[in-house]
Amino acid sequence: MILCDRDIRDAIAKGRVKIEPSEAEGEWHIHASSMDLRLGNVFKLYEHSAFAILDPKAPESFLGNVRTVTVTDDKPFIVQPGEFVLGVTRETITVPDDLVVRVEGRSSLGRLGIIVHSTAGYVDPGFSGTITLEISNLNRLPVALYPGMRVCQIAFEQLSGPADMPYNKKPGSKYQGQSLPEESRLSMDPEFQS
Repeated sequence: MILCDRDIRDAIAKGRVKIEPSEAEGEWHIHASSMDLRLGNVFKLYEHSAFAILDPKAPESFLGNVRTVTVTDDKPFIVQPGEFVLGVTRETITVPDDLVVRVEGRSSLGRLGIIVHSTAGYVDPGFSGTITLEISNLNRLPVALYPGMRVCQIAFEQLSGPADMPYNKKPGSKYQGQSLPEESRLSMDPEFQS
């Protein structure tokens, strides 16, 4: 079951879902079945000219292979055609053990060719942190994105019960508490450990 606008507001008011920074009543961008989040100021770009391949068995091929760009609120970040960058939500979200959050793009940005997630469309029960956005530009023209603009929407889905092993209690929760866009930590997966 997806939470409706009334239930989203109620979950926030009761502290079941935490969104920070908190906005004044009425300033949340809550819709009938979702809520918009805003774009943060920090972006990470893979240095494709310096590395030949991203190899999960060779973590050095992607760890330290990013350039961090911080943009002030009044300046755009330009996403070039075909470019892939990591962005981050301005808001930090804390999810209770009995909800899962689905991250989706906004239609208005999709119509410009901007995709905000490649595969990471879920935020697990028990997660707390900002949401890393996997931003791609499918357009043939560059697109300007501004910190503070509404960049994605999230929908809250009720689980059949609280998770036995929520993200915050799971050993190896690689992204818990993140505040910046985080590059892949795939090399920490058990199948890549020697």
